Amino acid sequence: MADLTLLTPELTLVGTGLVVLLIGLFLNTNAKKILGYLASLGVLASLVLVIMSLGREGMLFNDTLSFDALSQFFKIIFLSVALLVSIASIKYTEGNSHTEEFYSLMIFATAGMMFVASANDLMVLFVAFELASLATYALAGFEKKNPISLEASMKYFMIGSLSAALMLFGISFIYGATGTTSIPGVAANIDLLLGSPMGLLSVVLMIAGLGFKIALVPFHMWAPDTYQGSPSVVSSLLAAGSKKMGFVAAFKVFMIALIALQAEWTTAFAVLAVITMTLGNVVALSQTSVKRMLAYSSVAQAGYITMAFVVMSKTALAGAILYALSHGFMKAGAFIATGAVVYMVLSEKKDSETPDDIDNFRGLGRRMPVTALCMTIFLFALAGIPLTAGYMSKFVLFASTIEAGMVWLAVIAILNSAISLFYYARVVKYMYFLPSDGEKISEPKPYTFAMIIAAIFVLAIGFWSEPFLYWAMEAAKVLI
Repeated sequence: MADLTLLTPELTLVGTGLVVLLIGLFLNTNAKKILGYLASLGVLASLVLVIMSLGREGMLFNDTLSFDALSQFFKIIFLSVALLVSIASIKYTEGNSHTEEFYSLMIFATAGMMFVASANDLMVLFVAFELASLATYALAGFEKKNPISLEASMKYFMIGSLSAALMLFGISFIYGATGTTSIPGVAANIDLLLGSPMGLLSVVLMIAGLGFKIALVPFHMWAPDTYQGSPSVVSSLLAAGSKKMGFVAAFKVFMIALIALQAEWTTAFAVLAVITMTLGNVVALSQTSVKRMLAYSSVAQAGYITMAFVVMSKTALAGAILYALSHGFMKAGAFIATGAVVYMVLSEKKDSETPDDIDNFRGLGRRMPVTALCMTIFLFALAGIPLTAGYMSKFVLFASTIEAGMVWLAVIAILNSAISLFYYARVVKYMYFLPSDGEKISEPKPYTFAMIIAAIFVLAIGFWSEPFLYWAMEAAKVLI
């Protein structure tokens, strides 16, 4: 008999989303603040249940869902990001009459990500992908009276729909050739795709479809506009959570289902990794919008993680998986810190059209010292400064690339990391070395609490990396 207790975290999360939605119908706007605490508690409960289930493995529903070290690792990433977002959103949704809709969409998006992590069938993976995507399309346009937010949502929806069509088209070719959508089944019948035009077309379509969600160049064009136009808390969910969903899906598709076609997709990923990290970092240099800079930075980070598809060793995969965890805390924290600054600017100048402009970070070290300190930790971690999560992740990933004999790829990645230090350090310069006329303000507590949690984990992974790396190695074994 199937052990349905493996689904307890997902059921808890979905139940929380439904309860939040229903309770919100009976509360007035001022009383809806409690929904943020209820949503955070539900996400935390689901996270605890996943941690308690570590080490358990199993299959459910005719082997369409698998529960193993890889799926559990990514579920913890998704839930950790969702917890940070739900905590920070307590302040963001304050006084909003649609609070229950915001939290329900956020929770259902996270549930979709969790099912992607467990998917052992291409159709289940696609349906879970769309569950998460449809919810995030709505979240991106949550500020209905803000034309920039609506534009971000529309671009995200249109390009996301195209990527879904491409991915489904690729799945149809795989099914047509192999007669199955089971990921292990496709791998077992992959001989039917070897050396055929259908096999090559399947690879191209799956790279394009998943490349949009991961934001690989040239499929990245939606990311800067969407991350900038979305509410900052939603941007953190997209960059730190939704992007990781794309990676775990790509791991399953290419490293398990289509592994025999490695010769067809390795070179493509090598080219995409180099172009993505280079363009992301170079374009980020000229950005004056901090959210847009973080968006291009996120594109560059996707290029680093993509190196694992080229190296294909257990160490490289562990480095990429650890990078996904580290990036979740770093990027979510950076966007939440930016959200705190946006909140400050809009509370002072309600008609500001560019609340995330870098000029608004002037003197932040004096005006909002906790936010400035946490933002500095996140930026230095993203740059790969030692004793941070970003450094340890890059060290493992880059070292595995050199160990595999791909010194050229490691050199390009290291040079790109050096470039990124310039635009990260520029924000720190504005916060601590440029004056501001504004007075010190009371920092919004939910934002601050979420930032502190993220900063603690960024430093913990850097200072005490052994257990996290071991955990990532265990997850990588599922793919090798």
